[in-house]
Parts: sequence; structure tokens; C-alpha cells
Amino acid sequence: MQARTFAFIKTDKKLIKLFFKDITVIKGLGNYVEIHTTEGKRYLYYKTLKDLIEDLPEEFMRVHNSYIVNLINVEYFEDNQLICGSLKITVARTYKECLHKAIGSMML
Repeated sequence: MQARTFAFIKTDKKLIKLFFKDITVIKGLGNYVEIHTTEGKRYLYYKTLKDLIEDLPEEFMRVHNSYIVNLINVEYFEDNQLICGSLKITVARTYKECLHKAIGSMML
């Protein structure tokens, strides 16, 4: 079975097709999430981070109680912060070891 490369989300009474490769960061806002894309767009979606992470491909990683990042779109990691475009996301201590393993497996 081939893995899906996109998903539809319902936002502003529309169904929007989002390619996983275009998602940079997903920020949790209680029962909603704010999805940031490489084009600088933001979409508000009714779902919790906890439920959403289960439906995302493996390149997505929770790095903080409020953030999921797409490792494909991380520019660099420095001083406990991930840089994705204009966003700086602090990596929580509980997710740090798992992140280092994931990045380690992607190193040349």
C-alpha cells in the first residue's frame, strides 16, 4: 500500500487539500490546531494535537506540548530550538531524546 501524501481538513466551511510536505509546524490551541505551511498560510482545524499526531506520517514529530514539527521542513536545530522558516520552537525536555534519535537517523 502506498502512503498518502496529503489529507483534507475542514476549515472556514471549506475542505482544503494539504500536502504533508507543505506543512511546517502544527501549533496546539486547546481543541484546535493551527497548521502553518511553507507558503506562509495558516489554517485553523478542529482537532487536538494528541489525536492529530496519530494520523500524521512519521516525519512529523511532537517536540513540545504545544507543537508538532515536520522534520522535512526544519531548517536547523540550535540551542534547544528548531527553526522552521520564521518560527523558533523550543524543544521540551521530555521530547529531546526522541528528537535527537530521529535527527541522528537522518544524518549523513
